[in-house]
Amino acid sequence: MTGAEKNKLFGLLGKNISYSFSRGYFTEKFKKLDLKKYKYMNFDLQKIEDLPKIIDAYSNLKGINVTIPYKEAILPFLDKLDKTAAKIGAVNTVKFTKRGNLKGYNSDVVGFENSIAPFLKKHHKKALILGTGGASKAIAFAFKRNKIKYKFVSRNPEGKKEISYQSLTQEVIENYTIIVNCTPLGTSPDIEKHPDIPYQFITTNHILYDLIYNPEETVFLSKGKEKGAVIKNGLEMLQLQAEESWRIWNK
Repeated sequence: MTGAEKNKLFGLLGKNISYSFSRGYFTEKFKKLDLKKYKYMNFDLQKIEDLPKIIDAYSNLKGINVTIPYKEAILPFLDKLDKTAAKIGAVNTVKFTKRGNLKGYNSDVVGFENSIAPFLKKHHKKALILGTGGASKAIAFAFKRNKIKYKFVSRNPEGKKEISYQSLTQEVIENYTIIVNCTPLGTSPDIEKHPDIPYQFITTNHILYDLIYNPEETVFLSKGKEKGAVIKNGLEMLQLQAEESWRIWNK
């Protein structure tokens, strides 16, 4: 069998990912493009150390998307990093090169940047990033690139760039008019959970952006909506980063 006739396999690497957006998205995409030899599957790993077994088992793997909690943990398993991914320190797209090397990219940046851009106004100069995982690093990179100052909000703050949830005073909330939830709090099925911030200080000047897309409107977003804030979930970001992944795999 020649390489061209062989099935081309892509997949999503994560933990407890039965709900995966990516598999549905790419399966639909392959159908539309009539790519009968292309397949997308979930690689649900309890520990990242099992990744080499997957690579050995599937010699036709061409690319993978990476989700929680492996966006940073995957780095030691890669041969190369794209410049942006290296600066961010987190990867959500891996390309298997012709030489068999694994190269890491970050398409979250593009997805986030392009999805929030239409909502940004002159007064949106400072942002709070809730959570400090791999996704939050891409969000921070996008803000830096767009000259928006930011602080991470963490349960265990470290260093100058991080503050605690307890320190979110009225003054802080009024100053930081973009708030992005990068934590998994509020994801289905635990939809009643939400980040513990003082929602009473949210105003019509705010943008509340949630990386979660299931449910469509999290408690975090609905509390923002009640205060007249602009709200946005993570679905468009996911679609845009998926398209960027596809571009990377095919270039």
